[in-house]
Amino acid sequence: MTTTVDLREQTSLEIADVWAGTPAPFDCYTHGDHQFVAFYDAERRLTVGSRTLESESWTLVRLPEDRRIEWDAHNSLVLAVDSAGHLHVSGNMHVHPLKYYRTTEPLAIDTLERVDEMVGTDEQQVTYPQFLRGPDDELVFTYRDGYSGGGNWLYNVYDASSREWERLLSEPLTYGGDAMNAYPHGPVVGPDGTYHVCWVWRDHGGAQTNHDLCYARSPDLREWETSQGEPLEVPIDINSGDLVDPVPPYGGMINNNTKIGFDSEDRVIISYHKFDHEGNTQLYNARAEANGWEIYQTTDWDYRWAFGGGGTIPFDIEFDPVEHENGRLTQTYEHVEYGTGKWVLEEETLTPTDWYSPWHTYPDDLREVTSDYPGMQVNWAEDSGDAPGETQYALRWETLEENRDRARADDPPATTLTLYAFDRQ
Repeated sequence: MTTTVDLREQTSLEIADVWAGTPAPFDCYTHGDHQFVAFYDAERRLTVGSRTLESESWTLVRLPEDRRIEWDAHNSLVLAVDSAGHLHVSGNMHVHPLKYYRTTEPLAIDTLERVDEMVGTDEQQVTYPQFLRGPDDELVFTYRDGYSGGGNWLYNVYDASSREWERLLSEPLTYGGDAMNAYPHGPVVGPDGTYHVCWVWRDHGGAQTNHDLCYARSPDLREWETSQGEPLEVPIDINSGDLVDPVPPYGGMINNNTKIGFDSEDRVIISYHKFDHEGNTQLYNARAEANGWEIYQTTDWDYRWAFGGGGTIPFDIEFDPVEHENGRLTQTYEHVEYGTGKWVLEEETLTPTDWYSPWHTYPDDLREVTSDYPGMQVNWAEDSGDAPGETQYALRWETLEENRDRARADDPPATTLTLYAFDRQ
């Protein structure tokens, strides 16, 4: 799923052929008049591309990475440019040692070099790398150290003048020991500049054991508090967080399907799903109000998504966060039985008052698979940088569908990675 802004294709630009075995996320990052992409090429090698926005040709550099991407869809790629103009690249990790590259010259991808460590500790079991900006525009890197059911979320901060990393937090933001780990969404920067994070706890590799939706916010990624302004000490564990909804294990809640949005009064809203009293899967929106969290049921679906087990699984239900759009609250969804749609939500109850279906972010012709190989799907990666003007960029490529990260008998044929530029309507 993507943003709820309607998009109209403006131009497209082919980049390279890519391996189509698994939908591991790629990245596109626009910085000023420069644009960068990170992907796995047709030979499964980590590759970085760059161009200026007025150019139609790409410079491609295959990084000296011994490990090729396997069938694991967790091995996402992320990009960022620091305040001195140096490009940072990380990815191809799922409980693996840190893989991190940085340019020695600003914006020059042919100077990318492997950096063996950031701070030198807790970097041997890395998953889910993420770059973000701190309140003073400093570069921050966050990741999970550990594994599903036993991992902690760490934050590093970069000094562009010394080109050194250090811990932003002396302790992990969340700590589950060997009993569980948090799966966060965020940090998301709110309308007032506050950072918001929500997460579920998971007891082991089985997705059915997700439980207890929690939340924290921070003005600076250093000091954390509840939705009511009560201070939270890090690390936050299962007993100390701001509990939004005590969904039990096997309660129908899953990681990667918790989303943070805001209403017209800038109140935070967390969207998620769980089983209702009849055992069906429903979408809920929890809002931080004056007296705490209020939970609103948004759907009345007659469908139960009984997921379980480990590995990357296809999602029967996906949705975007609640957004304040043109004076009204909206939310989009995609459902295996009910199709796609976009709701207009009544602000007080967060229930649909209007409905548009089908509804898709991208033009219909770009949503259709063009490969003749069976079992393929279309993947999108939005620009994670800051594109100028009203243009929105996104990468499109096709791969096989999720397969719980298990190898298949044969490699599918390579597909083409294409950059699309859209006009916001």
